[in-house]
Amino acid sequence: MFHPGEKTVQLQAGIDADDWGSAGVGRTIPPIAAEFLARQVFLAISALDESGRPWTTQLTGPAGFVRVESEDEVLVRTRLPGVDALSDVLDEVARAVPIDVGMIALEPTTRRRMRVNGTARRVGDDLVITTEQVYANCPKYIQTRTPHAAGHRPEPSRREGQWLTPKHERWITEADTFFVGTAAPGLGVDTSHRGGNPGFVTVRGSHLSWPDYVGNSMYMTLGNLEVAPQTSLMFLDWEHGHAVHLTGRARADWDADRAASAPGALRHIDFDIERVIQVDHGSALSWSFEKYSRFNPA
Repeated sequence: MFHPGEKTVQLQAGIDADDWGSAGVGRTIPPIAAEFLARQVFLAISALDESGRPWTTQLTGPAGFVRVESEDEVLVRTRLPGVDALSDVLDEVARAVPIDVGMIALEPTTRRRMRVNGTARRVGDDLVITTEQVYANCPKYIQTRTPHAAGHRPEPSRREGQWLTPKHERWITEADTFFVGTAAPGLGVDTSHRGGNPGFVTVRGSHLSWPDYVGNSMYMTLGNLEVAPQTSLMFLDWEHGHAVHLTGRARADWDADRAASAPGALRHIDFDIERVIQVDHGSALSWSFEKYSRFNPA
């Protein structure tokens, strides 16, 4: 798939490759990818709500809750809590027109990740995703964590507003991981992972910033931002199963002097918050922290 936004960003970054990014990604699921997906207990997924705003949320379950039925179809047996930002669009019993979704399977235990983008429809208890892009990413900036069953937790609850609370600000500035969802009209939805040492995300009121570190130069996130600034973020409380979901607008800042001020940064991403949703007890998993990625800049 030719993506004009990715091409623009690649050229700005000094890369000229016709088959890189979306143009070089296949749509089918290789056997090794099917095996990887079958053992996952955590997914992050992004989609647009009924008003067109993007949100990113988590899907969790026991190993086997993700199944590959064919080379271009993934089934996820899950139901989101009714308080989730995407429950209305992902949990409908039937949908005449499938919706675009971007999904990432992240395995913190092994620092492996795989992205699956395509369209989704609800069939009974299964979210059926027809794949359009399937590809693995490098293990950089993934912190090692081990999942555990959390046992009994209260029913999920929701709080929302337009502003971050002081608790949210501490949560975000202490985070070592978050997920970002982007969408470009006619080009689909994508979910990506960002990681670094605590403090790599900064907060000023309703404005967030983070350094963009060296990656695989596919620029699928930045390519979408080049076309459409609407963006969603998800920060997890890994231990307690909580999540804070943000939707707003993001842009890349290519100023070299600013990039030089942050170790390892190639550029910065700035994000302006438009809406905040906190969902408590949305996951039945509890993750224990092991260690930071050796790739994290100081």
